[in-house]
Amino acid sequence: MSRIIHRSLRSVPAVATRAHGAYIFDAQGKQYLDACGGAAVSCLGHAHPDVLAAMHRQIDQLAYAHTSFFTSDTVEQLAEQLTRTAPGDLNYAYFVSGGSEAVETALKMARQYFVEIGQPARTRFIARKQSYHGNTLGALAVGGNEWRRRQFAPLLIDVIRVSACNEYRDRRADETQQQYTQRLLSELEQAIIDAGPETIIGFCAETVVGATSGATPPTPGYLLGVRRLCDKYGILFIADEVMCGMGRTGTLHAFEQDGVVPDLVTIAKGLGGGYQPIGAVLASEKIVSALQAGSGLFQHGHTYICHATAAAAALAVQQVIERDHLLEAVQQQGAYLHKALRDVLGELPHVGDTRGRGLFAGVELVRDKATKTPFDPAMKLHAAIKANCMARGLLVYPMGGTLDGQYGDHILIAPPFIVTPQQLDFVVDTLNTVIREETGKL
Repeated sequence: MSRIIHRSLRSVPAVATRAHGAYIFDAQGKQYLDACGGAAVSCLGHAHPDVLAAMHRQIDQLAYAHTSFFTSDTVEQLAEQLTRTAPGDLNYAYFVSGGSEAVETALKMARQYFVEIGQPARTRFIARKQSYHGNTLGALAVGGNEWRRRQFAPLLIDVIRVSACNEYRDRRADETQQQYTQRLLSELEQAIIDAGPETIIGFCAETVVGATSGATPPTPGYLLGVRRLCDKYGILFIADEVMCGMGRTGTLHAFEQDGVVPDLVTIAKGLGGGYQPIGAVLASEKIVSALQAGSGLFQHGHTYICHATAAAAALAVQQVIERDHLLEAVQQQGAYLHKALRDVLGELPHVGDTRGRGLFAGVELVRDKATKTPFDPAMKLHAAIKANCMARGLLVYPMGGTLDGQYGDHILIAPPFIVTPQQLDFVVDTLNTVIREETGKL
C-alpha cells in the first residue's frame, strides 16, 4: 500500500524505473513512447547527457543558496539567456519552482506595479472561460476551468470573465473568421468599460490554450486586438505560456507568431524540460523600472526562488534547444504531425477537430460530427482512451470537460522536440486504432 497521496486515492499508478530519449520504462520493463511529455514538460526527452552533466557540475559546486544572501552565476546566466532571446523589452526574469507559482508571481507583480505608479484602485483581473492558469488560489481564480474551481470557489478572488477564443466551438455559421474575432474583442472592450478601466490590473490568457480545451490557438488578429485594448485602457497583458511556451509551438514564445509582446509572461514546463522543478516570469522594462523607482523591492518570495541546480538544468535545456536548432525541428515535425492528424484522424466519424501549433496538438472527440455534440461525460471516453493507449505503449494526455468543465473530450499531444517521423506515425496510428475501438463501444 502506497503512503503517497496520489492523484487518485483509489489506485496506485505504474512505477516508472528509467527513461531515455522519448521513452519511459516501467518496473516490468515495458516501454512507453512519451508523446505528451507528461504534461507538455519533457521537451528534450529524458536523460539528455548535456543536461545531466550540467546538473552534476552545479551540484558539485553549489546546489542551493538562499536569495536573501546570495545570487549565483548560473541563475544570472539563465536570466541573460532568457532575456536575450525574448522579444521586445522583456528584460527581466524572476525564477520560481513551477507554473502555478509563476502565475501567482505575475499577478502580484502586476498589482504592485499599479500601486507603485499611484493607481491603487486597480484591483481586478480579466480572464477567459475554459482557461487554466494553475492550482494555487490566485492562479485558480483567474483560471476558467469550472471543474477545478468549483469546490474552492468561496476562497477565490472575483475575476471578470470573457469568452474563450475557440473558433471550432464558438464561431457562428453566419460569421467570417474576422467577424468572430472582432466579436470577441468587442466583448472584451465592453467588459472593460462595464467594470471601469481604472479598476482593472490586467488581462490574463494562455496564448494557445492547453489542457482545458486541447491546444486551441487564437484566431489571426485576436491577440493583436487584445494588446491594443490593453494599451488603450492602461491594462497589463499577461501571457500564460507555462504549457505552450519555450519552443513548444515552433517559436521560443508562442506569442511571437501573433505579432505581440506582453507585459508579463509566465513560463515553466519547457523551461527546464522536467529535469528540475522551475518556472519563471519574464517582465517588461516598464514594470521593473516602476518597482525600482518606487519601493525598490518586489514584495514577494519563496524559499526556492532562483534555485541554482534548477537554473543549471534549465540553462542547459535552453542552450541545447538553441545549439541544435530544435525550434526548426519543432516546425518541421509539427507540420508532419498536423498533416497526419488531419489525414488519418480527421476522417474518423467521431473526430470533430484537430488543431494546434508545432508539436502541440489537440484532437477533439464528438458523438456527432455535424452538430459537434459531445459524448456523455458519464462514459469517461477520455479516460478509456488514455488507458487503452497506455496498454499499447503510448502516453498521451486526454482530458474531459472540453466545452464547459463537464462535457467534451479531447486528447493533447506534446512529444519531445527530438521526436522522429516514425515515432509520430506510431502516435497517429495508435490513436486511430484506439479511437475506433473506444467510440465503437459507446
